[in-house]
Amino acid sequence: MSLQELENTIAKLPPDELAKFREWFLDFDSAQFDKRIETDARDGRLDSLADAALSDHTTGKSTPL
Repeated sequence: MSLQELENTIAKLPPDELAKFREWFLDFDSAQFDKRIETDARDGRLDSLADAALSDHTTGKSTPL
């Protein structure tokens, strides 16, 4: 199924089914994002960001939340 076909199918959903789809997609999208963050963290892709944040905090460049 192409993206255009998927869009057309979604556009034809009745309101109650669209609401269910929206909820499902938000859960799906959140899970995909979480998996990506976990993989990036495990593989060290976020280490430089963490190091920079810790350095900024140590040198007084951070502010309390």
